[in-house]
Order: sequence, then C-alpha cells, then structure tokens
Amino acid sequence: MEDIDAFTRLIETLRAQPVLTLFLILGMGYLIGNIRIGSFSLGPVAGVLFAGLFLGHFDFRMSAGAQAVGFALFIFSVGYQAGPRFFDVLRTDGLKYFSLAVVIAATGFTVAVIATNLLDLAPGTAAGLLSGGLTSSPTLAAAQEALRSGQVTPPEGITADTMIGNVATGYAITYIFGLAGLIAIIKVLPQLLGINLEKEAKALEIETESATASKPTNVSARIYRIIDDAFTKIPVKQVREQYWDKASVVLLRRGGEFIEPDPEDFLQLGDELHILAPVEYFTEIIAKHAEEITPEMSTGQFTESAQIVVINKKALGKSLQELNVAEKFGVLITGVTRMRMEIPLSVKFELRKGDILTVVGPQDNVDLLGQELGHVEREIAETDMVTFAFGIVLGVVVGMLAINIGQLSIGLGSAGGLLASGLAIGYLRSIHPTFGRMPDAARWILMEFGLLLFMAGVGLRAGGDIIETFVTAGPMLVLAGIVVTATPIFIGYLFGRKVLKIHPVLLFGGITGSMTSGASLSVVTKAANSSMPSLGYTGAYAFANVLLTIAGSIILFF
Repeated sequence: MEDIDAFTRLIETLRAQPVLTLFLILGMGYLIGNIRIGSFSLGPVAGVLFAGLFLGHFDFRMSAGAQAVGFALFIFSVGYQAGPRFFDVLRTDGLKYFSLAVVIAATGFTVAVIATNLLDLAPGTAAGLLSGGLTSSPTLAAAQEALRSGQVTPPEGITADTMIGNVATGYAITYIFGLAGLIAIIKVLPQLLGINLEKEAKALEIETESATASKPTNVSARIYRIIDDAFTKIPVKQVREQYWDKASVVLLRRGGEFIEPDPEDFLQLGDELHILAPVEYFTEIIAKHAEEITPEMSTGQFTESAQIVVINKKALGKSLQELNVAEKFGVLITGVTRMRMEIPLSVKFELRKGDILTVVGPQDNVDLLGQELGHVEREIAETDMVTFAFGIVLGVVVGMLAINIGQLSIGLGSAGGLLASGLAIGYLRSIHPTFGRMPDAARWILMEFGLLLFMAGVGLRAGGDIIETFVTAGPMLVLAGIVVTATPIFIGYLFGRKVLKIHPVLLFGGITGSMTSGASLSVVTKAANSSMPSLGYTGAYAFANVLLTIAGSIILFF
C-alpha cells in the first residue's frame, strides 16, 4: 500500500508541475531513443513520442499553447532550412529529384488512403499511416494542427480531439516498422536487384573524378627552405607541374619579401616556400627536396578557417575545376555542405545556391574568394530575432487567410503558412546574407526543441487510448504501415531508373531523401563505402519535406 501511495503522490506532483513533466518526457525520450539494438535505434523523436505515450496513459496532458509553440518553431524552421535550396533546385537539374519526391509522396498518400478505406479504419488514421509509414514528422504535425485549428472539419459524430488521437496512434503504431522496415528494405533491395553499390559508387567517383577529392582534408601550414639543386635547375612552371600538389597553396619568399615568380624563372637555394596543403603532401613530396625551418604550425597562426555561402549568380553551376581556387585565390576548400549534409568534393563538383564551402587560407584571400562566390560567414553569435519572430507572425497570419466556396473553406492553414514564410525568409537569407541570420546551433535547437515539444504533446494526448486502439486495430495498422512504407520505395526505384534514368547510387540516396530518413541514408553510404549517395539525398530532401507537410493536411479530406 505504501508503494501505491508513493506512486500516487509522484503522479500528483508531476501533474502539478507541467515544466517538470515536460522535461522529464524529453529526458526519458532521449534515453529511449539512444537505446541501440545492433545498429538500430529509435532516435530522439520516437523516443519522446513513446515517453509521452507512457505518461499520457496516466492521464497527463500538455497545454495546447505549448504544443502550438513547438509546432510553429518546427514547421517554420523546416521551411527556413529548405528555402535556399528549394527554389534553386527547381531551376536547375532538380526536376528529376522533384519528380522522384512527388512520386514517392503521392504513392504513400494513395496507399494510406486506400488502406484506411479497405480496412475501415477510424477517421484521421490515414494521416497517421502516412506520417508513420514514411517517418515524416512534418506530416504528423501538419495533420494535427489542421484539426486543432479547425481548418479541417471532422465527420459528423467525430470530434477533432478524437481524430487527433487517431492520427497520433496511427503514427505511433506504424512508426517503428516505418523506421526499421525502411532501413531493412534499403539495405536488402540493392542485393535483390543485383546492384553492387560499392562498385557502382567507385565507378561514379571515377566518372566525376572524386575518388580522392571526396576524402576529408587534413590541412597543415608549414615553411620550408629549398636545399635540393633539382628545384633550381628547372623553370617554376615545371616545378609546379612536377612537385606541387594541385590542392596546395605555395607562396615564395626571397630575401625577406614575398614574390610572384614568372613561370619561366628559376628557384634559388635558400628560397622559402610557405605552404598550405594536405598533410600528406609534406611527407610524400616536399620533405624530400626541402628542409622544414618551422615546426608544423596550426593554420590559425597565419591563416583562418571560414565558411563561404554560395550566392552569386555567376558562381552557380561552375565546377571546382573552373574556379581553380587554390591557384587563383590561394585558398583551400576542405569541405562542402548542402542542406546540412556533407557532400563529396570533385573537380567536376558544381556549385549550387546555398552551398556552404569550408575554406582555409589567409584572411585577405578568403575575403576575395567570398566576393567571387557570395558571402564569408564567420562566427555568428546572435540570431536575427526580429526577422524570426515576425516570420512566424507572417506564417500564422497567412495560414489564417482562406477563401470560402460554399461551405468549403480553402486556405494554407497554419502548416502551409508557416512553411511558406520559412521558405521565403530562408530564400531571402540566401540572397541577402545579413538578413535573417541564424547560427546553425540556434537553428538546430529551435527546430529540434520545437519538434520534441510538439511530439511530447502528441504522445500525452494519444497515450490514454493507445492500448485500446492497439488491441482493436493494431494488427491491421501494422500491416497497413508495412505496405505504406514498402510500396513507395519500389515504385520510386522503378520510376527513378526506368523513367528518370538516375544513377543507382544517387537514386538510393534520393529515395532516402524523399522519405526524409537520414538513418537509411547512412545505411546506403555504408553499403556504397562512399558519400556519393548524399548528392541524391540532398536533391530530394528539400522537396520531400515541403510535399509531405502539405500532404498531412490534404489527406484528412479523404
């Protein structure tokens, strides 16, 4: 009895302290999400959902206001992140990946609707099937907000709260297979089709000359004095061709002054070479012909590492080979990210708007390259809260606008409005770098916290009915979820190969991007032993997030 009383007191204490309850759910969710079975883990989003379901079973609740704030932060951040890439890709070669994302989203949508009607599942379950089967949190968020805000009117005899609960339970029951099944299918499918991803990735790397360029570059800065007569007997042009690494920056100092020798000039004994290059260069080449007169230095002692955001129109579509950054600007490119995803480098790699180049070189040289490509992004400590706050205000207001046609009210709703506002501000930020600034860390915490806050509310609301729903419709939901997960993968592959003619390595990356699954992308990159699939992932991901958010509201009408 004492144990029961203690448990009761604990429950009452938690109910009286909503802040304590919320962060207990978040902490429990992260612990659950980090549990690994082999290489599989649920992740924090699912972990928080299941923690919320557990406490929701004991009749815990979260204020609608707190959940709405989480929703707004998350959906706006989704649009903000996709904005720079979304519009640019539509104008370039992104039509293929846009088409792939449309086909996969439409297939999942159709299968979810058909399964719901065939199995006579409760209203709202289709949205849960779609979001859980495709592991799409934006779909879930958009569907629930459409019901909460009144954008979608429930059928006669069904309350909005009931439909919201059906969405949540459908998602919770189908999510596990949506995650694990997607990973399993993506892992097995290439083998069933006789596709050797590693071999195909190697061939693609050779085709794009990225086999060595895609490796992480460990850059070092050192100073050497020429002691080898061989360097002094051939012209500078030949020295460069024969001894200087293409990925290196070499400055010549003679008599205490830096000089730019003519290609036909000769080096002299005692000349100093100030070199910024991959570490391998020093051990494999230069150390054989010159003596180091300084110990290895941190590049920060006379260079800086910075990020350059690609914005300028004249730079878009140019390859790294065309730019010849090392020779023209005295700067090394050590990495590039696109949609927050590391992308393999190659001489044929073409720049797209919103790409972020990590560069190392003298500050003045970095600034010159920044002027050529776009904007140098050094340390940003503050978020443009004015733009961020009014961006959400604009999104909510746009979402409230609607056109009445008879008894039907047509509008974007909160999800559509916030998404559109985020897309617009993210795009404007890519054009005007000082507008709407938000450090990566700040964007991550707002997006992550917003999603987890929303998920905690979803779990708490659905927790009271989850057991009853699982007993009555659980097996059918699991079966429907399997079909919703598997069908888009196969349809997407056939469409991508037969119609779009996408390379299989890029296609499997594109499929994972179309299903917004970073976990399955890691499976593909591991199987390919290459980062090349990430090119396909980033091509489809921005579109998929937008399409699946919109689908979350629309599917409620079916």
